[in-house]
Amino acid sequence: MKRTAVYALLIFFSLLFAAPLFWAVTTALKSQSELYLFPPKWIPSIWKFGNFKDAWTIQPFNLFLKNTLIVTALSTLGQLVSCTLVAYGFARFEFKGRNALFLIVLATMMIPWEVTMIPQYMEFNQLGWINTLKPLIVPSWFGSAYFIFLLRQFILTLPRELDEAATIDGANKLGILVRIIVPLMGPSLILVAVFQIMSCWNDYLGPLIFLNDQSKYTLTLGLSQFKGMFGVDMQSIMAITCLISIPPLAVFFFAQRYIVGGIASTGIKG
Repeated sequence: MKRTAVYALLIFFSLLFAAPLFWAVTTALKSQSELYLFPPKWIPSIWKFGNFKDAWTIQPFNLFLKNTLIVTALSTLGQLVSCTLVAYGFARFEFKGRNALFLIVLATMMIPWEVTMIPQYMEFNQLGWINTLKPLIVPSWFGSAYFIFLLRQFILTLPRELDEAATIDGANKLGILVRIIVPLMGPSLILVAVFQIMSCWNDYLGPLIFLNDQSKYTLTLGLSQFKGMFGVDMQSIMAITCLISIPPLAVFFFAQRYIVGGIASTGIKG
């Protein structure tokens, strides 16, 4: 009876959390006359799959997709490179003030992005980067405190004997990182990449602040174009929402075992 009750609760909450996604899909497939019926109609009378194509072509979503892929790919690469180098330095190099500096890096996680938003805008405006993709890409190449912490914790679990053996064989510090440490960091690097991809793909506030020209818009800004002064194109919003949700879901589905392994492998040693 206890197991039955547990499974019943799990099924109930699963359906509860899946209901908004189901509603989005069915709304995207409805005709215009069925959108605002009361009581609401969950299953459309006619499945209009052409709504997805129409919504995608109303706005230049091919261009928005291209911009989003550029920002996501370059930002993810920047986080992987910069955070790996910094985490390796904190985990393997001995220097005065290392722990204090690491605490300062961790303390930056307590500063919300809304606090640094205006100073960043002023800085990027002075550099002439407003209305370009650079403000969405370049900061990622300076690392993230959270990702640095995750990678440092993983590197600390690796025995130093590996570094010493490589040093005896003539490898320098960079060679040890590239040839020994990085191959062993696979799960943690995938974890960082997935988190960064999700963050970039779903980012709305950053592109809204730094981008003005529609040719530079990302998918999230393109989605907001269906909300106008005189109404909301709910059908198109739901259709595009379903389409742009597919890549993050696919990434999470294929990388979920690496995500669990990456989280489990950090924090073991500090």
